Amino acid sequence: MTTNPSRTERRLAPRQTAYVVLGGLVATLASPLLWTLAGLATGLLVVVVGVAFGGLLLAASEGLSRWHRARAEALLGVVVDPPVAPAEPDWRGWIARLGRATTWRQLAYNGVVAPVVLGLSAALVAFCWGGGLVLASSPLWARIGPDVAAQPGGVLQGVGRIWFATAFGVGCVVLAPRVARWAAALDVAIMRPMLGETRGEQLSPRVTALEQTRAGVIDAADAERRRIERDLHDGAQQRLTSLALNLGMARSTLAPDAPPETRRAIEDAHDEAKQALAELRGFVRGLHPAVLDERGLDAALSGIVARSPVPTSLHVLLAVRPSRTLEAIAYFVVSEALTNVARHSGATSAAVRVTSDRQRLVVEVSDNGHGGATVGAGTGLTGLTHRVAAVDGTLTVTSPEGGPTMLRAELPCAS
Repeated sequence: MTTNPSRTERRLAPRQTAYVVLGGLVATLASPLLWTLAGLATGLLVVVVGVAFGGLLLAASEGLSRWHRARAEALLGVVVDPPVAPAEPDWRGWIARLGRATTWRQLAYNGVVAPVVLGLSAALVAFCWGGGLVLASSPLWARIGPDVAAQPGGVLQGVGRIWFATAFGVGCVVLAPRVARWAAALDVAIMRPMLGETRGEQLSPRVTALEQTRAGVIDAADAERRRIERDLHDGAQQRLTSLALNLGMARSTLAPDAPPETRRAIEDAHDEAKQALAELRGFVRGLHPAVLDERGLDAALSGIVARSPVPTSLHVLLAVRPSRTLEAIAYFVVSEALTNVARHSGATSAAVRVTSDRQRLVVEVSDNGHGGATVGAGTGLTGLTHRVAAVDGTLTVTSPEGGPTMLRAELPCAS
């Protein structure tokens, strides 16, 4: 079943008219009260009476705001969600309201915008309906008062004015529903952001919740990496170490007349066990080095620098020890950066500098290589960018052709 739009508009016209006229009447009458309370509150602010008038001003403004929102819902079916009030119900809640943008938006709407917009809209709608009906009934008034046709200028001129007024009045009546609809739509468009919460204010709690959820996921992932590192260190790595030792003992105690095939098999197994142990240690270190938790970022980075094939200097100056998550990210940034320096830069020297204050942790890795490194050209820098961005950090790479290259990661300590 389809609904005729024009029929729907005709049904809504009385509600829209009532919405505009009633709103304009109340806003116009309430505005002087609000301005009076505002003047008394500011003029008597030095005494307790001024504070009381300020409280009355806020209470009156919030009461008007609730009434306007209820008017929109009752007459137009438009729901304007009210802003969330401060949690403190006592005088501290009123003080908190003064610092909120929604309070000042409501005062501006009730004291300035509504009286002007709704007042003018109500006057225009009232004229279209009332004045239009009066003018449209001009022939009736002419019958009641026949002296209208005998006005100076002759009968035709008087009759012409009557029919012109009639046509103008009919036009006003025809346009009245449209004017009421446009005026109601204008007021709703202004009311939503001024008496409700803006889109940013509505999304702010969700953003905060998502940030907390993301922080929890990052911490959980970091804790899982540490657990896997402990399990591998205490389990598989210990068994591989024992196997390598046993094979080494078997290799050293082989009889001189042992078959060459047996000797070669034991030697190969011993070498493979040592290589697997070395790879497992590197893998465990890449998951989460134990020294990072035990001795901090400076000691962990010292180990990376010592193993780097490119001579590297290290400077660490931390105001406070960062969180475990930030320490792990800084560690992997330096580790991946020095790996790229050794593989691709052709550098003969590199430098690592890590500094922090209470707001951010800054990691800088530079080298004197041939440059040309760009984010996105390989998986290494792309992975670092994603890892740093996970805590709202930024990673920049400055690497002109011919060098030098500077990688800089900034990690907010508040994350």
